[in-house]
Amino acid sequence: MSQRILYAEEIWKRQRLFPLFFITVGVVLTATGLFTGSSRFTAGFTGSSWIWPLYILSGLVYGAGLLYYRRRSQAEVTEAGLKISNLRSSLVIPYDSIRLVRVQPLSRHFEDTRKKFIRPINRGLLPKPALCVRLRADQVELAEIRRKLGGQLVADDTIALPVPDPDSMSWEVSSRLPERPGTNLGGQRRRKRSR
Repeated sequence: MSQRILYAEEIWKRQRLFPLFFITVGVVLTATGLFTGSSRFTAGFTGSSWIWPLYILSGLVYGAGLLYYRRRSQAEVTEAGLKISNLRSSLVIPYDSIRLVRVQPLSRHFEDTRKKFIRPINRGLLPKPALCVRLRADQVELAEIRRKLGGQLVADDTIALPVPDPDSMSWEVSSRLPERPGTNLGGQRRRKRSR
């Protein structure tokens, strides 16, 4: 099971028209210069006439980058553990390193001082539910996880993943967690009161 992380989806939805704009402007102005034969466009494609094809190239590169980020940002349940991928890296968290999995609003992940980590483009995701994975790891391991995944996903010992269906992913991850023996915290059963 794999689901896309919605941060990349939000960026794709809001910025997908920018590459199309650059490509359109580049094509129209390059074609205008070639067909009209204007001296400022047709000087052997020297000087400023190379700017318009560069618009096309920049639009293509920017659009490809957005698609790559959208495709790469995902959470996947594998046999080895929960695999989380972002633009630069991917990380597999073994199931025995997961303490707790729950679904809660994403806004709880960004309380108090953590509000600076939410990007303005992603503020619409705050009321939506997210998959929250609590880890059992020491400070060195948590620092490495934070370095690979970034401060937007990781806070303290919790990873918050806004995915389209966090309930099904939570169930899938929970079903793969190893059984842990319960510990007695000192409580005893009450004796029945005699009547």
